[in-house]
Amino acid sequence: MRRLVERVPTSGLRTTAELRLVALPDFPRVMRGDDLAGFTAAALTRAGLALRSDDVLVFAQKVISKAEGRQIDLADVVPSARALDLAQTVQKDPRLVELVLRESRRVVRSAKDILIVEHRLGLTMANAGIDQSNVADPAGGEFALLLPEDPDASAARLRDRLCVLTGCEPGVLISDSFGRPWRVGTVGVAIGCAGFPATLDLRGQADLFGRPLRVTVVGHADEIASAASVLMGQASEGCPVILVRGLALRAPHQPAAALLRPQQQDLFR
Repeated sequence: MRRLVERVPTSGLRTTAELRLVALPDFPRVMRGDDLAGFTAAALTRAGLALRSDDVLVFAQKVISKAEGRQIDLADVVPSARALDLAQTVQKDPRLVELVLRESRRVVRSAKDILIVEHRLGLTMANAGIDQSNVADPAGGEFALLLPEDPDASAARLRDRLCVLTGCEPGVLISDSFGRPWRVGTVGVAIGCAGFPATLDLRGQADLFGRPLRVTVVGHADEIASAASVLMGQASEGCPVILVRGLALRAPHQPAAALLRPQQQDLFR
């Protein structure tokens, strides 16, 4: 596997005393084919904010998937024999289980109400990231939302479009809610990244007492995604885009794929 973690030169590290996060107001409901960059530029204007090139915009995965047409009508899904069998174990809708299997490389663990898989993107997650909350009005049918086909590419396209509209090239992150082994609760993590360092490799740099760091690699994009998720919320908040301002870091840009631990380093596989 190509090494994606890059060392951060000491000159690229500057601490910041203050970080500002702003939930863009009155963001419209997103439908297939909508111009997310256009919506974002308009929301920035409403908030009286001029985008800067050193800003970072964090987008909830749901609005990316909706704009890219990743919404599936469950009425069109025919469960396979494998999905029907697995649905008995996990006690879930067989049609949802079928979608999870289609989006996954392998099932990692399954039990009542639990289906952990390795997504085709390499992410190990519950239900392949497929969700039904805040997807569609239940009165209109049953729908599910898949992850974007390529979140890093989605982030790059969005960044390019924002540059055309605003003249700035901000960092762009796509965030999703993940559960964690050995920890209760979900947190926001970065599944797509453009114009931003997904990781910071600090190995070889000195601590306060001059001792060189030996194993410290920071999941920087995950830290920012988690901070943004505090404002995004998980229910009816309707705040899918967060402006992050004040990051003083200058480091090589990386995709979110850099956050995936290589298989040969996975001690639990």
